[in-house]
Amino acid sequence: MRFSRRNKRSVAERKRSPDHRVGELRIIPIPVADEVKPGDRLADKLLWAMRQHHVALEAGDILIVKHKVVSKAEGRYVDLATIKPSDDSLAWARKYKLNARVIELALRESRSIIRRKIGVLITETEHGLICANSGVDVSNVDGGRHAVLLPANPDRSAQKFHNQIKKRTGLHIPVLITDSFGRPWREGLVDFCIGVAGMKALRDDRGRRDPHGYTLRASLEAIADELACAAGLVCGKLNRIPGCIIRGVSYEAAPGRVCDLLRPARNDLFR
Repeated sequence: MRFSRRNKRSVAERKRSPDHRVGELRIIPIPVADEVKPGDRLADKLLWAMRQHHVALEAGDILIVKHKVVSKAEGRYVDLATIKPSDDSLAWARKYKLNARVIELALRESRSIIRRKIGVLITETEHGLICANSGVDVSNVDGGRHAVLLPANPDRSAQKFHNQIKKRTGLHIPVLITDSFGRPWREGLVDFCIGVAGMKALRDDRGRRDPHGYTLRASLEAIADELACAAGLVCGKLNRIPGCIIRGVSYEAAPGRVCDLLRPARNDLFR
């Protein structure tokens, strides 16, 4: 099945538009009823789910995929029974009523510990992401027997997905892989982009003038994170919607890399 290629001209014009105008924005959920298993061809699974729900990709669309289904398809599982916690992890877990094996696994998956206080473990992963427990997660797996890790290389996973979508549809569809993180100073989780392919993660408006003639000096917009956050409105932990299509947002086509979103430690005032 070939997907619609209409509106190519309008999409191209939207990409070139100097003021990044956005008209109607749509977020189209992609429900998937069955579980994703190691070795599944995730692109085919999502395309099949789209057909089942009468959804077709269009030129200019952006595809958002939650990391957990990517990790599952890539076999990024760990049997928690195989993890032997250190004395330190056991003591920390007892003090705050946590799972010592999850704590131990989070430490193994970390590059460094950023904060460890009041039962919260904030780490920097090998990817350079700063999050709780190195992204190790036991929800939506198998009731707590196994944990799911982040993809080994989320950009590479996104690029593979992007290539598969292009091969099957003929369309250039940027792919963002997302995960939900907490934030300093604010309660609650929001979704962040952890892998990107097919578009620039940042939109740089520095040097342009606003409607009042002021030259912008600090307007470096994390558009990939904004898209991830928008996708979080429909891709929840409880509704079996591991991905969605965002339609109506302009982007700059590029190979893409998530490291552009990561602030270097030398510029980080809060570590």
